[in-house]
Amino acid sequence: MLTNPRADRVRAVSALRKRSVRQRTGRFGVEGPQGVREAVRYAAERVRDVYVTPEAAVRYDADILAPARAAGLWVHEVSPEVLAAMADAEAPQGVLAVVDVAEPTLDEVLAAPPRLLVLLTHVRDPGNAGTVIRGADAAGADAVLVSESSVDVRSPKVVRSTAGSLFHLPVVTGLDTDATLAALAAAGVRSYAADGAGGTLLPAADLGVAHCWVMGNEAWGLSDETRARCDDVVRVPIHGRAESLNLAMAATICLYASAGVQRSGPTAR
Repeated sequence: MLTNPRADRVRAVSALRKRSVRQRTGRFGVEGPQGVREAVRYAAERVRDVYVTPEAAVRYDADILAPARAAGLWVHEVSPEVLAAMADAEAPQGVLAVVDVAEPTLDEVLAAPPRLLVLLTHVRDPGNAGTVIRGADAAGADAVLVSESSVDVRSPKVVRSTAGSLFHLPVVTGLDTDATLAALAAAGVRSYAADGAGGTLLPAADLGVAHCWVMGNEAWGLSDETRARCDDVVRVPIHGRAESLNLAMAATICLYASAGVQRSGPTAR
């Protein structure tokens, strides 16, 4: 058992909280049973190490540790103090994994071809980004696209917010928004800017074609230039007194509206 919180291995794992270290090493940390379980289940080839406390080893042996060992992964027992030193969360849940970064490309996503995508442009809030990835996964989206200057989707808070969905669908990062919108158009994928000032109400939007929801920054939304490049600007109707919806809520509503139309019967691209 690893018991020294100041050991080099512990420091190396703890350092993955920093974006610069994640970029340099090509690795990131996954904390908690849900995230680690999904990493082992859907991305075992990228899992470098699994760290677990004795108590958690008993609790998660069947659904995390046994599959991890069956996949030939390194499983290390550590003291609670060591896990706390490795983790970003104030109350880590006894299990943590180090995972290699996957780098899917936009070309790969468009070659599929996709029917439903979401593009996050300059989204900075980790909780919003993670929740959109989780919502996209739940709605059956083909991928999540993330622009440059957005939050790092492998940061601890984003990874926890995805609840494992980060390992279920491609997440393409570092994209130029204008170039991405141009690539979508060339591939026959329509782009819909989600904006409270949109002229088209969500129920009237043409969701039966392949399309991508374009979501803006939490504070200032989408730029005029980005809205102008999109095929339509769509707003979610608000029937009560709420002034607006937050990014993650609006994205989930839009994605589920798309899923409902696309799964109700045959559609054309």
